Amino acid sequence: MAIDNASRGVSRRRLLAGVGAGALVAGTGGVLLDATPAAAAFSNRFGRMFPSLPAFGSATTQMRNALIDLSRVGGPMDARDPLNVGAEALADQQQHSINNPDNFSIPQGMTYFGQFVDHDLAFETTAPLGTPVDPTTVPNPRTPALDLDSLYGGGPTGNPELYNSADPAKLKIESGGRFEDLPRNSSGRAVVFDVRNDENLPIAQITAAFILFHNRVVDLVRAQGTPAAQVFGAARQLVTWHYQWIVLNEFLPLIAGPGAVSTVLNGGRRFYRPEPNATFIPVEFTAAAFRFGHSQPRPAYLVNRTGNGGDEFYAMLFDPALSGADPADLRGGKRAARRYLDYQFWFQFFDGQVRWSKWIDVRNSTPLFGFPLPPPPSGSPSANLLGRDLLRQLTFGIPSGQRIAAHIGAPALGSFNFPELSGYGLGLDSNTPLFYYILKEAQLQAGGGSLGAVGGRIVAEVLIGIAQLDPASYLKVQPNWRPTLPARFSGQFTMADLLTYARVDPASRNS
Repeated sequence: MAIDNASRGVSRRRLLAGVGAGALVAGTGGVLLDATPAAAAFSNRFGRMFPSLPAFGSATTQMRNALIDLSRVGGPMDARDPLNVGAEALADQQQHSINNPDNFSIPQGMTYFGQFVDHDLAFETTAPLGTPVDPTTVPNPRTPALDLDSLYGGGPTGNPELYNSADPAKLKIESGGRFEDLPRNSSGRAVVFDVRNDENLPIAQITAAFILFHNRVVDLVRAQGTPAAQVFGAARQLVTWHYQWIVLNEFLPLIAGPGAVSTVLNGGRRFYRPEPNATFIPVEFTAAAFRFGHSQPRPAYLVNRTGNGGDEFYAMLFDPALSGADPADLRGGKRAARRYLDYQFWFQFFDGQVRWSKWIDVRNSTPLFGFPLPPPPSGSPSANLLGRDLLRQLTFGIPSGQRIAAHIGAPALGSFNFPELSGYGLGLDSNTPLFYYILKEAQLQAGGGSLGAVGGRIVAEVLIGIAQLDPASYLKVQPNWRPTLPARFSGQFTMADLLTYARVDPASRNS
């Protein structure tokens, strides 16, 4: 059966104990890893990146109502996509994107890879929306590290239901009828450690690709003569280091900008400094800055070229009018032969076929406002996805974007940049919720192509920081390490290379 992880987590100590401390890592220069330092490195609670700064506003009924109103259908955050033209037109034709432009820097698949990364770092389901809580009391069952715990769970010993009983070093994978699919129980629910990795079709397919990637790496480390007891640990480490490389060297520069990444790497982290205490995920990151990805989904997609009875499968992001076992939208929890990705449309294979995400800005694809969500925590007001994002700024008392900009010495947006907020009479135009500020900042400072000064700095410091502070990461163990698996460009392993090694790339799909 699938696992509900809202209240459970697996510590690094338990996981590494299960695979054996000091497991030899294939493809990493023979580095021996020690489980003991990693076990004490991580907090299972959230924290603050800017603890000296006050919350952007008070958690009054008037404020909660304003944030919910701001996220209403037809409001300032709605791109007002013309849904009546249909999925194919919305996916293909730029003339329908006047209020919702394409981002010709970030492939559409990176939207969902970012969601996969988010699920690797944090899981928060208990804090009531719009009611202040101390983040240091809120549990985070994910480890604050790029360690793929949302994929691996407790390993073959801790979560045997995720693994192939005939070959426990490998993860379970099944077929969707034509290509791979997540393993599912009799009711169709995915058997995965983090149920969120089946929220939509793209993230389910990316998760399945990582499963296949791991399983092929298992074959590799066995062929290298790795002792049987160390195969799983060696394969996981090789997979994880290549994943970390993609996050830090492909994904992060795309979303934060190469300048922000270079500044943090060369000048050091100035604001995300959890040491000497345990590493944690700050709420300014998880509840605000890293939620930029909610502005990136397209209203509709070309999912694959031939899965729809030999024709293209175009799908809406979400359409509440659709139902059944195989709706023509991207909702998760479904299995059908056409529900797979042609990855050349989703990631950059340099074949001229990649399609793009939407701008990072305050205007969001209209279907997103109705996307189905799990019930909110008890005591929360009713709100859509973007409304929940805004209410979390109250939940965690997150500072305004303007205060953070001043604190870090970044150029701040002025109240004149937020005319749509002044009418609420709450000072939101001069003390703007960080989530909203970061979207508007990206729009005005980076043309919607990447995050702006505040958003880019927060995301770069946290993603680089958690890698630097993780005793098992390649940045900590072997800072000069380079990917060892095949890549189109020497040493520059990308998502396209991972998908190729997993054999879900265009060539494999068409063979």
